[in-house]
Amino acid sequence: MILQAPIKSDKIIEHAGRVAVLMGGYSDEREISINSGQAIFCALRDAGVDAVEIDWDGSLESVFVDSTIDRYFIALHGRGGEDGHVQAALELKGLPYTGTRVLGCSLSMDKSRAKLALLGAGVRTPPFKLIGENTDGDHIIEELGLPLMIKPAREGSSLGARKIKTAIEFDAAFRNARQFDNRVLAERWIEGCDYTLAIVENSAFPLIKIETPHDIYDYEAKYLADTTQYICPCGLAVDEERRAAELGLNVFNILDGYGWGRVDFMRDEDGTMWVIELNTVPGMTDHSLVPMAARSAGVTFEELVLSILASSFEAGVLVDK
Repeated sequence: MILQAPIKSDKIIEHAGRVAVLMGGYSDEREISINSGQAIFCALRDAGVDAVEIDWDGSLESVFVDSTIDRYFIALHGRGGEDGHVQAALELKGLPYTGTRVLGCSLSMDKSRAKLALLGAGVRTPPFKLIGENTDGDHIIEELGLPLMIKPAREGSSLGARKIKTAIEFDAAFRNARQFDNRVLAERWIEGCDYTLAIVENSAFPLIKIETPHDIYDYEAKYLADTTQYICPCGLAVDEERRAAELGLNVFNILDGYGWGRVDFMRDEDGTMWVIELNTVPGMTDHSLVPMAARSAGVTFEELVLSILASSFEAGVLVDK
């Protein structure tokens, strides 16, 4: 795989100062964010970092409640924390934080805009259409075919997403997605297998193949079910896995990712990889894919967290001179 030597952990700890783990938020992924944040907080403290927890309520006051904070580890999932809003507030204050900056967060959070950027760069992603209250479902189905994926444009953890196999399901699927976002997209269904690529410090960890008996890899399959299988090594030929890693890194750069993230794919029956999305603040729970991929590469959770923390430093600060 495309792995580079990690930055030395002792340098990160030495320069970290007081680190606030920003978790919670007001999105529908709040519970997952708290689980991620608490795992990150414990790892930082175990590593010797002076870390504190902030359960963010969506207000600027709660972000800046502690004036002794030197940098922020963002563990917020969904809108408010993963869409560039809190990143912009931190930048206006001149405070360093982990991960992707404002533009990349905003672009990646809106699946429709991200897909337009990918298509413009020649990256294969499933064809789609934005749909609304007055959309003719029959026309969309005629253009994109069946099955279809109907999902909110700006939501994570597959919340509000539904696969439909018949035209009669279209309106109900739209209404379901519309509960989560006023921007909803219909996307051509790609028949095949789910794969995901974790990226940290511009390095690609081994690809993970995901198998679930559910129609889609939905919220229940991700966080609740015991029937989901995660396969790593993923079973692809070495050359094919390397090409997928290169594709994922290219997507990360196109969408202005920084520090760390996760790119999701569908591999069709012909072996073609279709890019689904970039997650700029992936989960860090005991069910999460980035820690799983790191373990498969021999990287502990503590080492992973410190490597992500390194993205909050200016270039060159952690380099031996």
